[in-house]
Amino acid sequence: MTRTEEVMVVGGGLAGCEAAYRIAESGIRVRLCEMRPVRMTPAHQTGYLAELVCSNSLKSEDPATAQGLLKAEMRLLGSLLLDCAEDCRVPAGSALAVERELFAAKVTGIIRSHPLIRVEEREITCIPEEGITIIATGPLTSDRLAAWIRDVTGEDNLYFYDAVAPVVTADSLDFSKIFRGSRYGKGGDDYLNCPLTEEEYRRFYRALVEADVHEGHPVDKGLFFEGCMPIEVIARRGEAALCFGPMRPVGLESGDGKRVHAVVQLRQENREGTLYSLVGFQTRLRFKEQERVFRLIPGLEKAEFVRYGVMHRNTYINSPRLLEPTLAFTPKDGVFFAGQITGCEGYMESAATGILAGLNAVRLAAGKPLLVLPRTTMIGALCHHITSASGDRFQPMNANFGLLPPLEEKVKGRRERYLAYSKRSLRSLQEFVDKAELG
Repeated sequence: MTRTEEVMVVGGGLAGCEAAYRIAESGIRVRLCEMRPVRMTPAHQTGYLAELVCSNSLKSEDPATAQGLLKAEMRLLGSLLLDCAEDCRVPAGSALAVERELFAAKVTGIIRSHPLIRVEEREITCIPEEGITIIATGPLTSDRLAAWIRDVTGEDNLYFYDAVAPVVTADSLDFSKIFRGSRYGKGGDDYLNCPLTEEEYRRFYRALVEADVHEGHPVDKGLFFEGCMPIEVIARRGEAALCFGPMRPVGLESGDGKRVHAVVQLRQENREGTLYSLVGFQTRLRFKEQERVFRLIPGLEKAEFVRYGVMHRNTYINSPRLLEPTLAFTPKDGVFFAGQITGCEGYMESAATGILAGLNAVRLAAGKPLLVLPRTTMIGALCHHITSASGDRFQPMNANFGLLPPLEEKVKGRRERYLAYSKRSLRSLQEFVDKAELG
């Protein structure tokens, strides 16, 4: 394909913004189409680009974690969103968390002011026959565009369901029952912790499993992503399930010497520390039930809920059957997919695929071979997984060290091993960037 005059990016989320910025910075005009605020989704609240609809945490920056490595690779590739996040961050221990509205506003300002990017607020229901297009419509893809994708691919069941955790105000909490601290002392005292005795936990557990929920359509049962399971679904696996999941007490010291049976962690949502979200408490409970059940947690008896947990549809394609590791869409020339719609789960995973899709759109426009990132990198390994896993029961995937090829030499100790993975990944990515002249 000869050099194009313009690339179309559909979707103004994290992946779409990374892709659009990368393309524009390469000297090619971009038409970025975002249906909000003309047509809103069940989860978004603003018309900003790059709005975060779930947690305000972009997860760990520790180089010995998969998320830390992912961010390091994205920075090496020139991530726009991570630069913006640095200017909008709030305390979150070893994690990178942002004030969500400030973050979205900053990204929106940069994208809209770029001389080579034109933002169009309209819904796209099908993709043009000619030209280069990146589809990055995310987990809340409109019904009409999803229908077009189904028509083109012949695939059914292109969606699963995700859940959002509730947010409460800090001044409504009873701090006499709450202690500060991060697990194993990592990150100081950035998290608020609500400890439960065995008796308190059992009372909470019974109320949770008996609470009224928003049930999905019968065809949606079994489509939850394991990494974002509703709290009530986890609870129904057994009375102790939550104590090994989001309410696990290990790694936390209450400070008064009392034995803690279970803990609910609260994470700061904004810079002022006036809002906190219930970590791991994604839920489908009806709003009044959320107030009743979650106020059984010590310290939350009078909690003011400024955002309830909600359930929303997440659309994704069967990437192993439809995408190349370059993120090129095999059924239609000139089309790439990026973001959560590819089956990569998580904010930074989505943004990272947007960078790769943008790079390859530029190369396709210039008639150059498309890039396949090394499998020794976290981004390359993730793209390899989502495009090579079994297409029969394909499920979304987060970045994790299990995706990377084994190290040539055995390294003792988990942290030392993960650091070795990170060192190898960044070395191989730097070599790749230098060879491909991406810097």
